[in-house]
Amino acid sequence: MDHNLKLKICASLLAALLAGCNQAESPAEVNEDVAEARADAGTNYAEARDDFAIAKAEGDHKIAMEQCEALEGDAQQACKDAADADLAAAKAAAEGGPAPPQS
Repeated sequence: MDHNLKLKICASLLAALLAGCNQAESPAEVNEDVAEARADAGTNYAEARDDFAIAKAEGDHKIAMEQCEALEGDAQQACKDAADADLAAAKAAAEGGPAPPQS
C-alpha cells in the first residue's frame, strides 16, 4: 500500500474520532450530568465545611489550653476540662453526631 494512502486513511480515521468527541449530548443527558456535578459539589462543600469546623475547634482548643496555663491548681484543671469538653462538643457538631455528655 502506498505510504501517502496509509497516511490519508489514518488522518481520516483520526478526524472521524475527533469529530465524535465534540458531539452534543441530549438535554436529558446534560441535565443528568449537571445534577450529578451539583451533588458532587454539595458533598465536597459539606466535607470541606466539616473539616474547617474541626480545624477551627482544634485551634480554639489549643488557645484555650494555653490560656489555662495562667491559672493554678483546681482552677487550671477545671479550665482544661472545659476546653476539652468544648472541643469534643465542637467535633461532634461538625461530624453530625450528638454532643458528648458534660461532666
